Amino acid sequence: MAQVKVYGIRERLMPVRERLSATIHKCVMEALHLPADKRAHRFFLMDKEDFLYPEGRTDAYTIIEIVMIEGRSVETKKRLVRLLFDKIRDEVGIPYQDLEVCIQESPAYNWGFRGMHGDEVKLNYKINV
Repeated sequence: MAQVKVYGIRERLMPVRERLSATIHKCVMEALHLPADKRAHRFFLMDKEDFLYPEGRTDAYTIIEIVMIEGRSVETKKRLVRLLFDKIRDEVGIPYQDLEVCIQESPAYNWGFRGMHGDEVKLNYKINV
């Protein structure tokens, strides 16, 4: 299980939202081996005056937070971040300096979906990759 939150300036994200979501999902499928039908993305489209960002960034500045069940190796998580940087730059046009990625993990028992606790659900994909 992985959920993705994307934050950015409304005028910049709206035109690329579908392409960005597809690119993120390709990266998640490749790095985490998630099935194609496990896309859970939420876009937080901010007004420019409500989205403050560090000096040296442009209006394309985008934050991606990925929340997932713990169990992936450090190498897998680093691969995911690298894929996101490279594919988003190449396929969506957001340069490295305008992209930040944060992965947050929690134990399966902290999750609940399909009416069950995350540590009781039989998933159709592996967590320990």
